[in-house]
Amino acid sequence: MRGIWLVGLAFLSAVCGCSGSSNALWSRSRQAAAAPAPTEFLGFDRNDYPGDATMAVLHRTFAFTGYWLTPPPEAAANTWTGKRKVLIRQGWGFLVLANGRLDAEILKAQKSGTSPAAVARQDAATAVAAAHREDFHPGTILFLDQEEGGRMLPEQSAYILAWTEAVAASGYRAGIYASGQPVPDGPGHTITTIDDLRQQVRAKGLHDIAMYDAQDSCPPAPGCSVHPKPLDTSGELNLNAGSPLVVWQFAQSPRRPETTQACAATYAADGNCYAPGFPDLFVDFDAANSEDPSHGR
Repeated sequence: MRGIWLVGLAFLSAVCGCSGSSNALWSRSRQAAAAPAPTEFLGFDRNDYPGDATMAVLHRTFAFTGYWLTPPPEAAANTWTGKRKVLIRQGWGFLVLANGRLDAEILKAQKSGTSPAAVARQDAATAVAAAHREDFHPGTILFLDQEEGGRMLPEQSAYILAWTEAVAASGYRAGIYASGQPVPDGPGHTITTIDDLRQQVRAKGLHDIAMYDAQDSCPPAPGCSVHPKPLDTSGELNLNAGSPLVVWQFAQSPRRPETTQACAATYAADGNCYAPGFPDLFVDFDAANSEDPSHGR
């Protein structure tokens, strides 16, 4: 992913990231088979497929991988297509992703006579059809990649919630990748995109949305590390809240200098986070309370 841009409140700074748990969401590599079953798992996401042989080696460190159903942001093609069976054989869990629309794209369609909800239903149908082709079974969580953050504008909310409702109606479960970075929301108040969407879901009585939290600020984020310390969860990071947090993106390539100064030394000199043993393969690091957060096996 390319990062989240805060536009709902006219902010234009890239966000990526993390949120954690003192019990369930500190990210580390998978424990040996003889050890007790772990309750927290390390994964990664990346726009371009690294290759079959590389994925086999990466699985020594990571339990799950992002898996695009559509071309990722700013990409014309999807190099993950057709790779599910290979990854199943290698033992991977999945974080199933579908690209969403930027606000400018939603507004452009709206000016041409297509409502945000209509665009969302078309995009949801595309994601669901791709999930079927890739043999992801019903019940798999499909995460909408929402690259803009802050409090959502009306057309953004209409698009996102129509997408999630359409996916929920299809037999798949709906999730969203959204910002957990607090931003100003009036005098003395802050908001995160995740909180904004949770409030709307509850107020409208919609299906719960599984949340994939993008928040890389250090602290609480540990930076580009496969052994971060346990992190406290409160407020919007409470795993027991409605529309639960199930994945946390705690490091992104490239890092945001203004929010990652305290953990800058964990990143490479060029600002990227590289997979262990692969100095040319930059990735985003994720943590989850399942080795298969989309339940896509």
